[in-house]
Amino acid sequence: MFAAPPKIEATVFTAIPDSFGLGGKRSHWADIQFPGVATPTFLEGPSFDRDGNLWVVDIPWGRLFRITPDGKVSVGAEYDGEPNGLKFHKDGRGFICDHKHGLMMLDPVTGQVEPYLTRTSLERFKGTNDLVFTRNGDMYFTDQGQTSLADATGRLYRLRANGKLECLLDNVPSPNGLVLNKAENVLFLAVTRANAIWKITLLPDGDIAKVGIWIQMSGGNGPDGMAIDEDDNIAVCHVGFGAVWLFSARGEPMLRIESPKGLLTTNCAYGGPDNKTLYITESKSGTVLTAPMPVAGRKMFSHED
Repeated sequence: MFAAPPKIEATVFTAIPDSFGLGGKRSHWADIQFPGVATPTFLEGPSFDRDGNLWVVDIPWGRLFRITPDGKVSVGAEYDGEPNGLKFHKDGRGFICDHKHGLMMLDPVTGQVEPYLTRTSLERFKGTNDLVFTRNGDMYFTDQGQTSLADATGRLYRLRANGKLECLLDNVPSPNGLVLNKAENVLFLAVTRANAIWKITLLPDGDIAKVGIWIQMSGGNGPDGMAIDEDDNIAVCHVGFGAVWLFSARGEPMLRIESPKGLLTTNCAYGGPDNKTLYITESKSGTVLTAPMPVAGRKMFSHED
């Protein structure tokens, strides 16, 4: 439908040092996802704290790495879990979508991780994946588990700031990353196993008006994490394709960012001094990549909030 967009190559910002490797140790998550293959790290969930540090999660080993602006890596937290998505609330707390436990909460100062919401009523989640906050503190999050086109039962939830939990969709084949437009009346949802981005129109009362396919992708494994800029252009990590695509607010491809390290480009976040640098996790190599972007990324909350 469209001509191929311009292509650039990302550069390596930092990599998890070999000293953080765990030798031949295995985890249940790694045994299922990468049977027989060494998995010293698997990075996801890049998110900046209020001090400008970039945090990334290490799914199979329950670790959260803190990366300083000059690229120095340390273990900021470690617990018995499978952290996937991570976002920082305006009050400084980190919220984690954990595949094993549900929603967890991080104190970035002490490194303490504790349960926040582990089930809906008496039912456990399938496997929470990613999240995004609205300006008023509501949280949208995905419950992906192992859903796919063969089991289209993935869920999209909204957790109100007052604690009320609402299931908005329960028929999604692998719901993954999600972003809100600037007006917060449209939610864009990465549906990995359908290789598509869904557009979900939100009514003023919070109900869903319409759900449709906004972008149909091809190749790789499908879209994963996303980030949105001040002009409502959306960066989409295409896991298995080794690239990040930038789509305009109309859904037209504007830019293709190639990974120099591997094909598992899973998630991204805007950062840097002008907030116009995209930070990208290449999960299998344990590498964080960067690329310059044409428009500054969306700041969900100011530090003064």
